[in-house]
Amino acid sequence: MKQYTAIGMAAIGLLGAFQPAPAQALDSAAAGRFAALALDCVHREYPNKIAHVMQSDADAKPPRELTPAFYGCYDWHSSVHAHWLLARLARLFPDAPFAEDARNALARSLTPANIAGEVRYLDGAGRISFERPYGLAWLLQLAAELRTWDTDSARQWSNALTPLESIAADRFRTWLPKLDYPIRVGEHSQTAFAFGLVSDWAVVAKDSAMQQLLDTRVRAYYLPDRRCQLSYEPSGQDFLSPCLAEADLMRRVLAEEEFAEWLSSFLPEIPADGRPGWLAPATVTDRSDPKLAHLDGLNLSRAWMLQGVASGLPARDPRRKALQAAATVHANAALPAVTGEYYEGGHWLGTFAVYLTSRAGLGL
Repeated sequence: MKQYTAIGMAAIGLLGAFQPAPAQALDSAAAGRFAALALDCVHREYPNKIAHVMQSDADAKPPRELTPAFYGCYDWHSSVHAHWLLARLARLFPDAPFAEDARNALARSLTPANIAGEVRYLDGAGRISFERPYGLAWLLQLAAELRTWDTDSARQWSNALTPLESIAADRFRTWLPKLDYPIRVGEHSQTAFAFGLVSDWAVVAKDSAMQQLLDTRVRAYYLPDRRCQLSYEPSGQDFLSPCLAEADLMRRVLAEEEFAEWLSSFLPEIPADGRPGWLAPATVTDRSDPKLAHLDGLNLSRAWMLQGVASGLPARDPRRKALQAAATVHANAALPAVTGEYYEGGHWLGTFAVYLTSRAGLGL
């Protein structure tokens, strides 16, 4: 897989100054290399790490039988968001050389029978918290991407996915009123990032009830927060920033002026002089270690979160330049590492690279 080691270099040059229009367009060649990472893993069953509650010996089954649509890419959530990657890139580049393979992979996975198997699995005893919130949020992001894709095939896959989409949404509807406190970590259980994905899905799905529920709960969780300690980040295996993810979520909830005021209290260290060095990228010491490799993902997610925060500020706000400068530094540090050299990162970092370079979190 070392043939993909140039993937970051093709994308780095696409990262320009922040603009409402696509400042970091994703070209077909870079998209093809990202797609290759997902195509390599969506139907690769092993190695596999499953989080599987068993009630009896009868539950001892291989991944392809437990979750017949999303059994590849090492774990369930990575499989889900690899399918999102393929759907997004095939939608954006329908005539690219990789697009037919991407569509074939989606058609193989997203069948009514496979999704029925996924529904049975999630409905099994002891699985009420399965992949909550991270994997379920990515499932809704996949559903949103399919809803946005105006082709007969995409509508067919979207219809097939609907029963699982409904379960994922219902899990959040049930959980949010009972969740008294947000989860402020840098890995899968973080709530801020997941709620951002769910919010974006609710906009696409025109689910006003979910939007209202999220607005109410997000304000209760995060609006009183002050002086988030960016200096304490990162922890040694983060792939999400607790502080920046919260800010990127709040720009989805608050109007520009309200968000600008809240941000001044929440992250007062953002400079107004445009300098990029106020937030240094994380250092990755061993990309063959699956936990240490998380830090490449942190640099990518920081980049898109910094851009998201900038997008939520008024155009005249002087902090926008420093936010975008830091985003570019983080992207430059991380994109060259998005390769297939190590499966530990190759099975998931492509999604983070596509989320960044296709500006998914900005609704583009």
